[in-house]
Amino acid sequence: MRTDQCVLGGDIAAIIFGVDGVVLDTARAAAAAWKSVLDPFLRSHATGREAGFRPFEVRADYLRYFHGRPRSGGVREFLASRGPAPPAEIVLDLVERQERLFLTEIRRHGIAPFASTVDLIRAARRHRLRTAAISVDRYASELLTSAGVADMFDVRLDGLDAPGTGLPGHLEPCLLIEAALRMRTPPARTAVIEQSPDGVAAGRHGGFGFVVGVDRVGRGAALRAYGADVVIEDLTQVTLLRTPALIGRH
Repeated sequence: MRTDQCVLGGDIAAIIFGVDGVVLDTARAAAAAWKSVLDPFLRSHATGREAGFRPFEVRADYLRYFHGRPRSGGVREFLASRGPAPPAEIVLDLVERQERLFLTEIRRHGIAPFASTVDLIRAARRHRLRTAAISVDRYASELLTSAGVADMFDVRLDGLDAPGTGLPGHLEPCLLIEAALRMRTPPARTAVIEQSPDGVAAGRHGGFGFVVGVDRVGRGAALRAYGADVVIEDLTQVTLLRTPALIGRH
């Protein structure tokens, strides 16, 4: 895949990091939890319809339907690919069960941050750049704490912040804008680093100064199509400049 080198400098005074896939390596535990939830459902569905049982493929199905996407939308599309679209209450039940299994696994075994992301956050703090971590998942702050990186951010926003505040339940520009406001940094002087096309699009439509797409699974074309200024495989490809400079693609 083709990826870029990324240089952040010039007027950039803050960086917003997505939690899933940028700060924390959540994919393996999330995919395993989906398999534990979906395989019994698929087996029961196949028995009732006298159809063959096709198990959830941890890599292929997770990447296609769930990676970097809202859980409910992923479940609906995945199950629709196997048969009739399920009722909303079934989707909600599966999402809640997956979330419980995922959190149980994390609380039992912990979760690791990406070392390159930790290095970049530390470099940002040395450069006096403000930092924020954002997620629409209501347990994201707990995950950051479990990984030992919560205190590295000036601002943390997750799904627990949304009720009563007008913040959305899914990733939209206003969530990123709220993070920038809490850092007291205009969006135009703030960079966004996200792994999902929706996150990249939110950064682009929110008027942020620079949008970086992180492609660990071969979706660089989609990230570019949704508005990423650059696409990288890992945050080792990000360079912070001490002196004002143009931000560009190489």
